[in-house]
Amino acid sequence: MARRGLVAGPDFEYFRRRYFTPTEVAQHNRPEDLWVSYLGCVYNLTPLAQEYKGNLLLKPIVEVAGQDISHWFDPKTRDIRKHIDPLTGCLRYRTPRGRFVHVPPQLPRSDWANDFGKPWWKGSQYEVGRLSAKTRNIRIINTLTSQEHILENQEHPRVLEILH
Repeated sequence: MARRGLVAGPDFEYFRRRYFTPTEVAQHNRPEDLWVSYLGCVYNLTPLAQEYKGNLLLKPIVEVAGQDISHWFDPKTRDIRKHIDPLTGCLRYRTPRGRFVHVPPQLPRSDWANDFGKPWWKGSQYEVGRLSAKTRNIRIINTLTSQEHILENQEHPRVLEILH
């Protein structure tokens, strides 16, 4: 039996996350566990990192693992920001950290293939949830043992999300 926010399993139901805090995203900051957030969504780019392992075009993405990269994107088009190249006068992707996976080269090249389908930032296959814009700390005190824990949670959590 599946309810909203729950996914039915063989013997039990488990909670499927919808929102992540910036702190939770920041914990996924390695090539073997690579998450980023941009424009309010959280993306697990670990499969992309595994596919392009050892490729220099992955370096700018690995450098920002666990961070918000909204400044890379135009909020209206949801595409990488563009600028006019001063040398060629052509409209190009703006990549201050250097060209990365699925971004075409500045000039035509015979060794660049665009047969990968949609670029990783245009598809939804890597999306795992939404980024909580506002978070709050919840202090939990065990009055029996005097242990104290602080949980960072989204602004309007559902009870199941707090329990998880």
